[in-house]
Amino acid sequence: MKKITFNDLAIKVLKQAERPMTEREIWEYSKQNGYDKFVGTNGKTPWKTLSALIYVDIRDNANSPFIKVDSKPKKFYLKELEDQTVIEKEESKIDQPKNTKYHERDLHPFLTYYVNTYLNAYTKTIFHEKSSKRSYTKWLHPDLIGVNFPIGLWETEVVDFGLSIGNQLLKLYSFEVKKELTFANIREAFFQAVSNSSWANEGYLVSVSILDDEEFLTELKRLTSAFGIGIIRIDIQNVDDSEILFPAKQKTEIDWETVNKLAKENPDFRDFIIRVRNDMSRKKLEKKNTIKFLPRNKYLIP
Repeated sequence: MKKITFNDLAIKVLKQAERPMTEREIWEYSKQNGYDKFVGTNGKTPWKTLSALIYVDIRDNANSPFIKVDSKPKKFYLKELEDQTVIEKEESKIDQPKNTKYHERDLHPFLTYYVNTYLNAYTKTIFHEKSSKRSYTKWLHPDLIGVNFPIGLWETEVVDFGLSIGNQLLKLYSFEVKKELTFANIREAFFQAVSNSSWANEGYLVSVSILDDEEFLTELKRLTSAFGIGIIRIDIQNVDDSEILFPAKQKTEIDWETVNKLAKENPDFRDFIIRVRNDMSRKKLEKKNTIKFLPRNKYLIP
């Protein structure tokens, strides 16, 4: 098979699959069938190149073989294969979160490792079931909270000086963890993170599976820009490949009223505050009872 263009590749795949497909689905189908090696690309995100070229062809070529299907996520199809019954079915479809063999709390050690390694912060899981059962506390608690200390990074005299003049030397984090983020759950998940992160310097929404779709990522970026909540993608196959897709907007002031409310409602949060206070008073991190990281070769959830 001779070298082909991305558009030729998309046409070939869509003809064989006979259904609308996202940019990523087209690329994965081509890999499964060995067609990808004939486009001669070494890029890290070839599906993005493919998508961009298809969009340009639809926009600039009146005789483009492609059409966009108004589904979530966006999908492409071929004019010659257009079948209204199929298209209508795709238009009404919104990808639902998949069932997985693991729970959200199984992801906490992975996030703990990443946050400690790349943000130099220490985390603690907040067990919601320990809180009072009042309904208005539903979105009060994040899944994990974290703190970045200057202890060990700054000279002791500088830490002492900062404390003596009342400066805030800590950075507090809030993390809301979801197994998957799609169009089906993004708004509820995002605003849950907004609600339970209002007290912290930085708040993040964290997930293993984040829909790799241009429209979806654009919406995530817009929400981050509007509300300041960052997005972290955790890689459970290799935690060091995890990444901050969109950084949180840092707040200089902590919402102490909410911190006080959290401390009243949840013993885990109260213990965290006590621990941070004691460590700052001693100017030494007490690392007992911290989460023990799994060996890197065991960072795998089936």
